[in-house]
Amino acid sequence: MLGGATVKQLVELSGQHLSIRGIAKRLDISRNTVRKYLRTPGLPVAKPRPRRLSKVDPFRDHVRRRLAAGVENCVVLLRELRAQGYDGSYSILKDYVRPLRLGRAVKATMRFETKPGEQAQVDFGHFPFLTPDGQRHWYWGFVMVLAWSRLLYVEFIRRADVASFIRCHLNAFERFGGLPRTCLYDNTKVVVLGRDAAGVPHWNATFLDFALRVGFEARLCRPYRAQTKGRVESGIKYVKHNFWPAVEFRDGVDLNRQAHAWMERVANVRVHGTTDERPVDRFAREAPQLLPVPRAERVEPFLREERRVGRDGFVTWERGWYGVPWTWAGQRVHVAGTESTVEIWGGGARLAVHPRATRPGQRLVLPGQWAGLPRSDARRAAEPLGHQRVALDVETRPLAVYDELVGAGR
Repeated sequence: MLGGATVKQLVELSGQHLSIRGIAKRLDISRNTVRKYLRTPGLPVAKPRPRRLSKVDPFRDHVRRRLAAGVENCVVLLRELRAQGYDGSYSILKDYVRPLRLGRAVKATMRFETKPGEQAQVDFGHFPFLTPDGQRHWYWGFVMVLAWSRLLYVEFIRRADVASFIRCHLNAFERFGGLPRTCLYDNTKVVVLGRDAAGVPHWNATFLDFALRVGFEARLCRPYRAQTKGRVESGIKYVKHNFWPAVEFRDGVDLNRQAHAWMERVANVRVHGTTDERPVDRFAREAPQLLPVPRAERVEPFLREERRVGRDGFVTWERGWYGVPWTWAGQRVHVAGTESTVEIWGGGARLAVHPRATRPGQRLVLPGQWAGLPRSDARRAAEPLGHQRVALDVETRPLAVYDELVGAGR
């Protein structure tokens, strides 16, 4: 087909009463082409060609179903289609998916670069899932990204409270082998309780004390300006689109084990779209600029929550009940929990170590919990308080289990 400019010239020359031979010679085209364009009213339209089948077509139902579920990352889709026999390229899949995605309005923003070791960005993400019986639950995904290298750390937790938030920081610092000079947050309650009329933040005292003791500066991004911490926002989206859609897990321990393997094998060894380098390679240059990790004894008090021991010698925490020596009944103790264990501290000493309860209302008795208590009181202490007797879901375990837990905690 001739271009629009050439057709226009052809029409103009015809209006000058130039012969078909002369027009063909002037435009360097064949006489038959000149005749065809002079005989056709308007521009000729090419016949529609039949659409060529794409290698993605046999998998289109799966692709559309995953897009409807919010999975738009072609790396994840490619991994899933490969398992189903797809042998096409990533670019074919990407071209196939592009017109199926919802359009997005893009707003301009200015990128702010930091120096190595200067900043990390931190946030929580919400990760829902369905249990085999159809119940909806979720984990909180803690994400920390070193701003210069883009090295990513992710950890999934049940509770988004201050103690868990602090524990995630320490786990991230330990994995990095150091900590940045500043950490940037949004206005989450575990960091800042609110702002006064002048915009001055009211910090969460426990978290601020932790930051000062560890040695980094906590900073807040401007309210309603999530792009201020765009690196961690992108990190959370990356976890949601690349890791979460394909993961299957038994419990929180298994979930975090898979997340750490994904960080090592996928997230931190891919070529980053902004830096055009692998985060792990940039981190090798950033690591010497990080501050040293604090000693354990400086941060242990921040990992515990205060609770009161009941008259029956049990402490309630996370919907489970944990036994302590009966002499602590009615007193204040501190609880520190992980995905697998629960420790109870009082008076600077560890009073008990329990396996974490696996179901709501479960009671775990400490071996020798009521040793030395008069017999009549011991019978009452073993019963729940109240006007009626109810059946207790008390779990007893061999002493060897507690010996292993105590040994692991040393």
